[in-house]
Amino acid sequence: MSEISPSRRHGGSLLPNTEQRKRLRKLRMLKDRLSRYGVTAAGMAVVGALALIFIYLFTEVAPLLRSSSVTVTGAYASPVSTPADPAEHLVLERYEEIVASFSRSGEVAFFRVDDGQVLSRHSVPSAADAGFSTLAAGQSHEGLVVYGYDNGAIGIVQPEYQLSYPNDQRLITPTLNYPLGEQTWLLDEAEQPLQALAIQNTPAGIQVAAATADGRLLLNIFERRENLFSGTVQIIQQRYTLPSLPGEAQPVHLLVDKSGHHLVVADDRAHLHYYAIDTPAAAHLGMSIPTDRGQTTALKFLVGNSSFVLGTDTGSVSQWFILRNADNHHELLSVRDFNSVPGAVTELTPEYMRKGFLAADDQGHVGLYYATSSNNLGVTRLQQEPVSQLAISPINGRLVALNQQQQLTRADVWNQHPEISFRSLWQEVWYEGRAEPDYIWQSSSASDEFEPKMSLVPLTVGTLKAAFFAMLFALPLGVMGAIYTAYFMTPKLRGVVKPSIEIMEALPTVILGFLAGLWLAPFLESHLPAVFSILLLMPLLMLAVGWSWSRLPEVLRGKVPEGWEAAILVIPILLTGWFCVALSPHVEVWFFDGSMRQWFTNKGITYDQRNALVVGIAMGFAVIPTIFSIAEDAVFNVPRHLTQGSLALGATRWQTVVGVVLPTASPGIFSAIMMGFGRAVGETMIVLMATGNSPVVNFNIFEGMRTLSANIAVELPETAIDSTHFRVLFLAALVLLAMTFIVNTLAESIRQRLRARYSNL
Repeated sequence: MSEISPSRRHGGSLLPNTEQRKRLRKLRMLKDRLSRYGVTAAGMAVVGALALIFIYLFTEVAPLLRSSSVTVTGAYASPVSTPADPAEHLVLERYEEIVASFSRSGEVAFFRVDDGQVLSRHSVPSAADAGFSTLAAGQSHEGLVVYGYDNGAIGIVQPEYQLSYPNDQRLITPTLNYPLGEQTWLLDEAEQPLQALAIQNTPAGIQVAAATADGRLLLNIFERRENLFSGTVQIIQQRYTLPSLPGEAQPVHLLVDKSGHHLVVADDRAHLHYYAIDTPAAAHLGMSIPTDRGQTTALKFLVGNSSFVLGTDTGSVSQWFILRNADNHHELLSVRDFNSVPGAVTELTPEYMRKGFLAADDQGHVGLYYATSSNNLGVTRLQQEPVSQLAISPINGRLVALNQQQQLTRADVWNQHPEISFRSLWQEVWYEGRAEPDYIWQSSSASDEFEPKMSLVPLTVGTLKAAFFAMLFALPLGVMGAIYTAYFMTPKLRGVVKPSIEIMEALPTVILGFLAGLWLAPFLESHLPAVFSILLLMPLLMLAVGWSWSRLPEVLRGKVPEGWEAAILVIPILLTGWFCVALSPHVEVWFFDGSMRQWFTNKGITYDQRNALVVGIAMGFAVIPTIFSIAEDAVFNVPRHLTQGSLALGATRWQTVVGVVLPTASPGIFSAIMMGFGRAVGETMIVLMATGNSPVVNFNIFEGMRTLSANIAVELPETAIDSTHFRVLFLAALVLLAMTFIVNTLAESIRQRLRARYSNL
């Protein structure tokens, strides 16, 4: 009896026995399991990485979504004012430690916010026989305060703070400055009591507007002249009388802007009046308009003096612009209303460096608002008594409120990003100085009073515009080239063309952007007719060459091997391109008066040298390899039995392409298109260097754009960390990520549907 062999010989090779097969099966199952887990882990890692990117971006954006808040931190009786001698104005300095209180008696006292400790007291210039009648303050950051008296005189003061660091401890020493000297100045030669005042430091000098008890409007300009050699200072006063208000209306509130050109008057009949005072001697009443919101109780300019806010006895709060109309005259226009406070508005306090402001009412409420974004940030009840005075620090972190009983309340404010809202990001906003609402991105300026404009609409439109024109250029070339290369081209020629196009993807986009900005853009500007000629003549040339080739005798056509026909087009294409470029100057002379660009301008079409046409061509070259490579693989991998069966049934090669190849390869072609679109959406360097980076909202092919990615690359290195601008740039990155995620998700869904539909072929 022979011994059983552990393995059998078959065809000269050893076959595994049962035990060996079990071990091999276990090993194969282990490998399959490891592969499955490895692929799953890798996929989950990719998803996790994307999730972490999203979470990081969202954490940077989240503070923009946080609501503003006002938290009361203490209350005590004012140490420097009483109900018999109330404070008429409060100022809180930038370190939020010291309050300046301007009392009706003419005393200016400085005390600490936290404990009420009085630091110093000063006196406002006044005459011995004059009584207080009114008070007004200029721009917050300049600190000018004018006292008006019942003899028609005024006194002007300005708080100042000296900073020192004895023993490495910050010491703030408050003092009082007298811009016009320590004396009063007679404003009204009739010596009537002053009922309302406005003060502003203008290029012409300190301007003071006043309303007297008998209803007259006065304008005084104080010009300070200093002798260059002696150092003596001379104050020149100029007095002007303005036209009276119409009817029997009496002025109640006055505003003078920092340019010294505009005077706004609110009367006791719920009307606003605009005076043009750019030429004081010829000042005139420009317009009168009802407020339609009740009697005006508070009126203040916002920072920059281009717009003002108005509060009424009904609690209404609104913003108004001083605009130049079609007749080149200035007029007052109400642009937005805010949520009302519960009671009558008693005080409006603008922020120092932003377009925000606070409104207080006669029921102890304080409301926070931001003008540009139309943000109603909330209303908080600080006291039970009417709020008579309100001050906020220059850094907007603390406020103090004083009621009629001279009880002072201090509160901490969190209001870091009031300029951002859904409206300011995605809707039209009416900005100061603009004729109408618009979408604008302009994040910085040379002026400290600049109003940031952070609409994401121009950037999103610019991103889609750049991608659209790039796809318009790359899509037909990439897909058609892929179909021809994969199905019609000879393998030898395909082995040269496919790697040559794919290697283009390794070309740095900064090189493409450099060439597009410095060579292509000027070239296209100088040869605009050539662009349109090529677009028109090149397809006609290809059709003509193809038709001519089909009419040649079979003997001649047979000399060109099958799959090499594309080589026939090379020389005609080059000659056509050269012909269009050479003819371009003559076409401009014949049809466009010597300059096609100027012809466009005369027709109202804007032409920028770096525009969407340049970006479309340059970015198209960057996108073509992606589309071509994926689409070519999809077409080439169509099963041969499908195409051979179609040809065997009598279909031509083009009928086979249209009826069999394209439907079968459609999921891959669609993936190629979406990959190319995603590549175009995320492109940075080409659009950064070739677009002009102008954030406009249009699809004009001859104008530039600014994309989300390019904007982030340009502005993120220059912005302050944790600022509103910084976080909005992260929001732009989040929008870009969400946009590509949504597009790719939809693309994958459509691809799967196409795959399921044509999988039975």
